[in-house]
Amino acid sequence: MAIFSKSNVPQFSVDVYQNEYLPEGAGEVNAIVTVTATGGGTIGSAVAAPHLYSPGQGPSAAVAVMVDCSGSMDYPPTKMRNARDATAAAIDTLRDGVHFAVIGGTHVAKEVYPGGGRVAVADATTREQAKQALRSLSAGGGTAIGTWLKLADRLLSSADVAIRHGILLTDGRNEHESPEDLKAALDACAGRFTCDARGVGTDWEVKEVTGIASALLGTADIVADPAGLAADFTQMMETAMGKEVADVSLRLWTPVDTTVKFVKQVAPTVEELTGRRTEAGPRAGDYPLGSWGDESRDYHVCVEVPAAHIGQEMLAARVSLVIPQPDGSVQNLGAQGLVRAVWTDDMVASTSINPQVAHYTGQAELAQAIQHGLDLRKAGDMDGATAKLGRAVQLASASGNADTAKLLAKVVDVVDAATGTVRLKAKVQEADEMTLETRSTKTVRVKK
Repeated sequence: MAIFSKSNVPQFSVDVYQNEYLPEGAGEVNAIVTVTATGGGTIGSAVAAPHLYSPGQGPSAAVAVMVDCSGSMDYPPTKMRNARDATAAAIDTLRDGVHFAVIGGTHVAKEVYPGGGRVAVADATTREQAKQALRSLSAGGGTAIGTWLKLADRLLSSADVAIRHGILLTDGRNEHESPEDLKAALDACAGRFTCDARGVGTDWEVKEVTGIASALLGTADIVADPAGLAADFTQMMETAMGKEVADVSLRLWTPVDTTVKFVKQVAPTVEELTGRRTEAGPRAGDYPLGSWGDESRDYHVCVEVPAAHIGQEMLAARVSLVIPQPDGSVQNLGAQGLVRAVWTDDMVASTSINPQVAHYTGQAELAQAIQHGLDLRKAGDMDGATAKLGRAVQLASASGNADTAKLLAKVVDVVDAATGTVRLKAKVQEADEMTLETRSTKTVRVKK
């Protein structure tokens, strides 16, 4: 059995940024909670489940790569070749000992490697066999992504591992199953594995691909030029191999008569978590944060508390981090943060907005403004689109989100960024518009 020295175990920390002072009668408390995991080579569940950990190699993991093989992958023919090369590059990035499978996706899901309803264990031989098997991938058929995800779930769950992860590539719309079928598949897979989704080219549906990544707590992006797939797949797999602890949840305890208004991730991307709460005993709820490597993420917590008189103070919420165990118990990761409320008649104290809260409120509004603006543009409401995208330019400029500002400048001509004065471009490349929409939730961190 592996011995877990202190250095193996990830150190999680929680920092809370807020203005705790409220004017008399106010009842809304906002805080930014920064969660950081450091001290790689590690896992929380490894301590509880040493058999899920390979000494010196990081936690045991299983990865399923789902490659779109529908007919459209033949237009142009280089697309399928790039997808094969990218999958081969991802397989080369697998750590020895990691379980893996390759799935070919059309209107049905097919096991490409190793087959037989199982996963292979990565070593020099199996990696070579898998790359040989990729040569059989050819384009033909429709697209039913829910079937790919369900097969990935079956294969990943056949391995007794700590981390389960999917990588999904599509180039088209999910036309051969209903939106309800895809949603049912996502609901069935949520919490069982995380999944990164990529759209290649410009014939796929942004909301579908981002919806898959969001439901399965992964990343979404566009690879407009198929030639960029190998680099993107390699990076995705390297990130997956760096994950050290799965199924972390943020546990929020609030006192009696307090309501949680929302919980959302605000960095590195905006992700709504409010509706994903599972009850965890009296006045506590757990919000899923997915798999972690050495990294830091920010969350915005908003709670409504009963209004109180000047001089009163209360604990508005207690934040901790837990990992659910197979027996229904949880492992507490030992990090905790407190959100407080103090009522004061000092107007300066009670009316100043915490810089972290202000920054991320703006970043969440930026993501929303881009999505609304692009939807209005597609619907033909050019005035509405101009107003929303102008507001997005203003927010991106004010917060120093240079990447988003650059993407916006491909869709609008910026007259004055500070006031958000813009003109819609008459001609916009489809790839530029899709890139802006896909990356609209990426945020910049506040300079602390």
